Amino acid sequence: MLNTREDVLSLTKRLVQMDSIVNTPGERAIARSLYELISTFDYFTKNPDQVMLEQTVNDDQERYNVLCFVRGTKKKSNRTVILFGHMDTVGVDDFNQLKELAFSPDELMEAFGDQELPSPAQEHLASGEWLFGRGALDMKSGLASHIYLLHYYSMHPDQLEGNLVFVSECDEEDGSNGILSSLKTLKRWKEEQEFEYVAAINADFVSPLYEGDENRYIYKGTVGKLLPSFFITGHESHVGAAFEGLDPNFLAAELTRQIHYNPKLSNEALGEMTIPPVSLKQTDLKPSYTVQTALSAYVYYNFFIHSWSPKDVLEKLNDHATIAFENALELYEQRYQLFCEISGHPYRELPWKTRVMTFEEMEHELIKSHGDEFTDHMNNFHKELVNDSDLDTRMYAARIVEEAWKWMDDKSPAMILFYSSLYSPRIELSGKTEEERVLLSALDEAVEKIQPHYKHPIVTKNFFPYISDMSFLAMSDDLAGIEAVQNNNPSWGKKHFVDYQDIRDLNVPVINIGPYGMDAHAKLERLEIKYSLEIVPNLTNEVILNVLNRSKE
Repeated sequence: MLNTREDVLSLTKRLVQMDSIVNTPGERAIARSLYELISTFDYFTKNPDQVMLEQTVNDDQERYNVLCFVRGTKKKSNRTVILFGHMDTVGVDDFNQLKELAFSPDELMEAFGDQELPSPAQEHLASGEWLFGRGALDMKSGLASHIYLLHYYSMHPDQLEGNLVFVSECDEEDGSNGILSSLKTLKRWKEEQEFEYVAAINADFVSPLYEGDENRYIYKGTVGKLLPSFFITGHESHVGAAFEGLDPNFLAAELTRQIHYNPKLSNEALGEMTIPPVSLKQTDLKPSYTVQTALSAYVYYNFFIHSWSPKDVLEKLNDHATIAFENALELYEQRYQLFCEISGHPYRELPWKTRVMTFEEMEHELIKSHGDEFTDHMNNFHKELVNDSDLDTRMYAARIVEEAWKWMDDKSPAMILFYSSLYSPRIELSGKTEEERVLLSALDEAVEKIQPHYKHPIVTKNFFPYISDMSFLAMSDDLAGIEAVQNNNPSWGKKHFVDYQDIRDLNVPVINIGPYGMDAHAKLERLEIKYSLEIVPNLTNEVILNVLNRSKE
């Protein structure tokens, strides 16, 4: 095994000390610092054209990726492994009075020593075998592991039968502009340098899956993530005559009851199950207080997938929204009838019917009804709205649907289903191609070789369970699945765009071998030193060698 502990620990602390919170100037600073560091490696002083600081494209902020490559000299080969990982972090407001120490691991741990921490963080701190600090786990220790291997092979290219590409990307914690921008360069290098990308290895963090879980996980492929959203309209009324209207908040509440935590919307594949959808926003769209019920409401849900396509998800959610709408009307009628009985008010038959449609269906109906007048109006509305810096892609999409709804001839209550954010594609690594089989075999051999050096089980699973940039190195969806995203995202091509063809063109089998720890994105974020700084780089190294030192099977 390579003796990695002290070097990777030093690199990790160095990276953590760089404040690189997403969407701040720190992202620029760490990219420049990392570029300068790598540029000092002897290999890159002799080959300066093989390392680059590259600004992201189609980004509303100035930030950069760092990309470089080392050519192996052991044997001429085009086989190439990509090592990648993000250098941005989430914020530090949760550190409260220790905010100034969040990026200083040694000082932070000293300060924690004066506090009573919850178990097991207290035991971890006392052991001396854990490192605390913002970004230490997610994922600067993983990035440090990659940098160590990059440096090692830059000094020993004669041990490399093939090539190593390194990508340190920005903006993973928000919009993935970093990895998406890097795809163009990776494609260009594929042609110019004749690289044959055979595997990609991410180093994002892993954690226990349940209390008492002692496994350290390696993931083959990754979960996909969607943000299905609903614009919901009702029939307004004065609150003093509540049963003269249908409150969209009532419909939204029933929709969330139907979808939220519903295991029927968990997606099973390869023996593994996704977490059910959960609501990330639920609100009406009234700008201020009035005694009139809301005209519309807006909800969106986190939705993980393993094997379903975005098209499948739309179809399933259309069915569940129909059930929710029907249940809401049934409950409304029951309560209305009861109120009429106890109040003496006359009962009238409800005029509303269940009505659910996708944005694509609504837009098609509006174009058919209003033609160029509608499309010209919406194009102008897009141009005005896109300049509103206060709107993120999710609220931008909602405003587009709200504006389009005004053109509907039939304005009876409805639920409009659409996507309002980035789709992070799912990746199944099942051995369906020769390169997948080579990578899976290489991983199994690496685990078998390194496991005796570590006391806890190292276990492989099929889907990385968190959102990550792994999603943008390969594509499991067919064209119809991607078209469902494009045609049902109201901000597509205006506020939001992803060239999914770039991903399809690369289509590299991808795995995650990352540091182990707990409380990522929280004040007590920490990593276990032995696994993260010794086992991870050695596992990664074995996979690199196993993949490069063999032909397709």
